[in-house]
Amino acid sequence: MEQPILSSLLLLLLLLFSSASVSATRSSYIIHMATAQKPARFAEHSKWYGESLRSISDSAEMLYTYQTVANGFSARLTAAEARVLARRPGVLSVLPDTAYHLHTTRTPEFLGLDRSDVGHILESNSATDIIVGVLDTGVWPERNSFDDAGLGPVPGGWKGECVEGKNFDPAKACNRKLIGARFYSKGYEASTGPIDENRESRSPRDDDGHGTHTSTTAAGSAVPEASFLGYAQGTARGMSTRARLAVYKVCWAGGCFSSDILAAMDAAVDDGCNVLSLSLGGGATDYYRDSIAIGAFNAMERGVLVSCSAGNGGPAAATLSNLAPWITTVGAGTIDRDFPAYVVLGNGKNFTGVSLYSGKPLPSSPISFVFAGNATNSSNGNLCMPGTLLPDKVAGKVVLCERGINARVQKGLVVKDAGGAGMVLANTAANGEELVADAHLLPATLIGEKAGNVIKAYAISDPNPTATIIFGGTKVGVQPSPVVAAFSSRGPNTVTPDILKPDLVAPGVNILAGWTGAVGPTGLPADSRRVEFNIVSGTSMSCPHVSGLSALLKAAHPDWSPAAIKSALMTTAYVDYPSGDGILDVATGKPATPFDYGAGHVDLPSAIDPGLVYDLAADNYLDFLCALNYTSIQIAAIAKSRNFSCDSSKSYAVSKLNYPSFAVVFETAITGTTGQTTDGTTTVIHERSLTNVGSPGIYKAVATAKVDGGEIDITVDPSELNFAETGEKKSYTVKFTAPSQPSGSSGSGRLLWSDGKHTVASPIAFSWI
Repeated sequence: MEQPILSSLLLLLLLLFSSASVSATRSSYIIHMATAQKPARFAEHSKWYGESLRSISDSAEMLYTYQTVANGFSARLTAAEARVLARRPGVLSVLPDTAYHLHTTRTPEFLGLDRSDVGHILESNSATDIIVGVLDTGVWPERNSFDDAGLGPVPGGWKGECVEGKNFDPAKACNRKLIGARFYSKGYEASTGPIDENRESRSPRDDDGHGTHTSTTAAGSAVPEASFLGYAQGTARGMSTRARLAVYKVCWAGGCFSSDILAAMDAAVDDGCNVLSLSLGGGATDYYRDSIAIGAFNAMERGVLVSCSAGNGGPAAATLSNLAPWITTVGAGTIDRDFPAYVVLGNGKNFTGVSLYSGKPLPSSPISFVFAGNATNSSNGNLCMPGTLLPDKVAGKVVLCERGINARVQKGLVVKDAGGAGMVLANTAANGEELVADAHLLPATLIGEKAGNVIKAYAISDPNPTATIIFGGTKVGVQPSPVVAAFSSRGPNTVTPDILKPDLVAPGVNILAGWTGAVGPTGLPADSRRVEFNIVSGTSMSCPHVSGLSALLKAAHPDWSPAAIKSALMTTAYVDYPSGDGILDVATGKPATPFDYGAGHVDLPSAIDPGLVYDLAADNYLDFLCALNYTSIQIAAIAKSRNFSCDSSKSYAVSKLNYPSFAVVFETAITGTTGQTTDGTTTVIHERSLTNVGSPGIYKAVATAKVDGGEIDITVDPSELNFAETGEKKSYTVKFTAPSQPSGSSGSGRLLWSDGKHTVASPIAFSWI
């Protein structure tokens, strides 16, 4: 009996040791501090932070201190140490480090930047004083998009720098265009281990491509005769070609961590950036737990506009990231350029897809064709996952693969490795008719779900199916455009349903911009091609469009607040085509709604002279937080320990936030236990204030609404506003009265203020809960 007892004791000791080891594992945390509670004996906040950390551990490692967009520090702690530290005096919150992920030309012309009435802003000297900070995967500084020809000295007051690192010489990398480059990896390495320097550079250098693409989209210099493998030929240029760029590398192979992002935002604002662009996100959470929201609040208070991508979770509802009202949240739409590639079947039928393939084409006559699901022993062989195709069944043939799970370009590589000659990639219901072009490694095209179903039926039923692909190059003037991209994340806002998000949409499909020299355009290890420009899609691409346009507006109106700039972009956005039909949602083929596009598609020429703006200051957002019933500690975590408490005698309401859009939430009336709605009505009142930024004028209001199953009565009071001078403010209320609808019902509307010259438009989104 002694041997089993001894074995049991040893097993118990091993389990206890293992448990203790797991509990002692350190992770990174962000600690927000109430600076007003700093003991007088500390001359510097950093000394106080250090003692607070040492009081709970002699071995805990401090990563960063924050002083501009947050007050506090980040450190590696065990879960037990984090709990003890949270109870220390002066500690507002201890938040686990969060992993964020990237949301991954003709657009200047499509956006009207070639119009004569905006040229003076594009070329103005004031535009050269604006600095756009891009938080992403870094920069490939040798690209022509960072040429500084024609730019004067670096703006006075700039405090940033180019830091040295692997494969990055500041003396060669930075110039009067790229005036700053930093990198932040402590949080990432604390969570994932040391950076593998065989895969990526511990420096601002971009080994991924995403950061070079977003930064050159926002403010890249004009590069004539640009193209991607012969596609999209023309002049490639960013939105604000004369703005300066500063890059902050916060994203690595394993993601982007909140402690690094917050440190970069802290530096970027202190360096002197006017606009911050973040094409990344991490889901939805309360604002006092959201590091980007916290950093953006304090950036806003310093006059810095923060633009973020909405996310690529569409077309599903309630999939948005970056929801704070002081952030400009950008969804994605298409432009009027496409790259057609046609599937020709042996039965004579043709179908249009898209592709950026540039190698040797397939024969013009159809060759053998097979459905991947019939060329595999795997249950998911239809998806062309690695190792699932049987070479003897696909060799020399065009293979039909279905979209899902693995990357689109990887599916083509799987076909190629199995000996296939080409690939037809078909959307399923998850992606519908959305077509995104890729630089495939073999002849391939992506087709919509409907065409895919027809082609699949042919491949399965015909005893000798054949097919080929004909590549059509670049086509411009595609209509209708824009349409809302299916991948673009949608509302409603899951944190604050009374705030409409996204704010607006901008070009985000098949966007040409600069690229890294470290990897090929697909990012696959097998892709040996190297290109100066790449064509990529995602809300990651739409965000820097708005960042660059915001820089132009800041140059044109240096006294405007971030809220005023956002208001101008939103209230001049359009929701209809010139025909009068509403902008379509590619996921449904039907008109999109404010939950899809927010205020609509950005239109810079109109935003330059919006007439009126909905302005907001930090105190207005604090009242908004009071309306959410946030505690003083939660508000202090957001607002840098500002000594602010909600006034118990004051009436707070989210509907009083002076936002340029309206999200009207009605409660569904329920009676008894049957769950049937009543025919009673509900009234919701919103308050707003408009500031005249144009000439004197009399503005009149017109409101419309469209809801299935009932009518909504909208009363604007007063319905006429007379502005006698620039800077004058006028307030109004809107009363929305509607009958009860089943929970989950929704509708849309629009409120327009017009003086005959300007139209100040606000979207209205209705929902019942």
